[in-house]
Amino acid sequence: MKKEYLELTRLIERLHRRFLDVLRAELGRMGIKELNAVQALLLSNIGAEEIAIRDLVERGYYQGSNVSYNIKKLTDMGYLDQERSQHDRRSVTVRLTPKAMDVVKRVRELEDINAGNVESSGIKPADLTTATDTLRRIEQMWAEHIRYGG
Repeated sequence: MKKEYLELTRLIERLHRRFLDVLRAELGRMGIKELNAVQALLLSNIGAEEIAIRDLVERGYYQGSNVSYNIKKLTDMGYLDQERSQHDRRSVTVRLTPKAMDVVKRVRELEDINAGNVESSGIKPADLTTATDTLRRIEQMWAEHIRYGG
């Protein structure tokens, strides 16, 4: 079990990096050189929502310093609009600009294509369901470890 667990943790990391490579390649095909894959994924995770930066961090998508840096860069490049809360000046809400929505639309199209490729590669929907359920349970186990210790 230990060997499989260690292999799985390394596979998760490699899959994330490989997914960023896929996004990077697609950005290149789109002729977008100013965005990196992490920034494109951040835009995709924000989507049509208006969201507080702290919520992105709390959802576990990003580290605080990483998201702050990328939010600033994306705002400077015209992909995000920011607004400080009138009630809590420390809270900043972001939303996508039309320029960013075009990128997100293309990322969604790429996800649709890749979803189709998964099925044509012989992976069955039940396989994906099992993998997703397993990864969610591992995520929960890690969250409990963080909260309550070993």
